[in-house]
Amino acid sequence: MPIYAYRCSECGHQGDHLQKMSDPQLTVCPKCQAPKYEKQLSAVGIALKGTASAPTASAVPHQCGPGCQH
Repeated sequence: MPIYAYRCSECGHQGDHLQKMSDPQLTVCPKCQAPKYEKQLSAVGIALKGTASAPTASAVPHQCGPGCQH
């Protein structure tokens, strides 16, 4: 399940919430109860692990010709 960042435009309270993608968006601030709790845009964190996911020179198409040592 993704973690969504929210911020209240009324009191400035910020919080992270673990939600299913199908869950309705939260709208009421848990601190001040104002209906101004908004989902924030945030960067996605991705961790690549193992050698299979690492980019390699052989994965990049090139046109050096016969005898290429890439």
